[in-house]
Amino acid sequence: MNELPGFSHPAEAQILARIPEAVRDRARAVRMMVFDVDGILTDGSLWYGEHGEAVKPFNALDGHGLRLLREQGIHVAWVSGRKSAITARRAAELGISPILQGVRDKINTVEDLAREAGLSLQDLGYMGDDIIDLPVLQRVGFAASVPNAPFYVGQAAHWTSTLRGGAGAVRECCDLILAAQGRLGACFTASLSTLGGAIQ
Repeated sequence: MNELPGFSHPAEAQILARIPEAVRDRARAVRMMVFDVDGILTDGSLWYGEHGEAVKPFNALDGHGLRLLREQGIHVAWVSGRKSAITARRAAELGISPILQGVRDKINTVEDLAREAGLSLQDLGYMGDDIIDLPVLQRVGFAASVPNAPFYVGQAAHWTSTLRGGAGAVRECCDLILAAQGRLGACFTASLSTLGGAIQ
């Protein structure tokens, strides 16, 4: 198995082997990762019943990836243009905070998050897939998107996942950040009581 020098676990080398050095450097600098919800943590489908939104599919692998980020000391936040009780419930299940919904001016919100955490926008990563996300993608240190985003959104990203939104794209992003920071190996050696029993 070919390994890149300087990484503590073979999985880190495998993930980073296909990633340009400039992207690795950006991922290495991330101290807070902010995610859009619809189209990123979900596939963008909106399922409605007679009483409003009834179903929003989330991915268990994504959920575990978010937990790994948090457990390795990286702040995680969600910023969504839509309001959804289902989104709030999923965030609570994963222990994600802050979660900000109904946000139209995302760049001001993300700037506030950075300021409150004592960080600059260059310390932040953001993953989004639509026009509303562009001002943030153009300003943060690490901009990520998904292959099903409009092409002009993808062009603003430093990195695009191989998996689609809601189908493991967020986990792919989390793994990249952890690998770039040399922290992914620790996730393999963590005790089952810490990770194996986590709600995903």
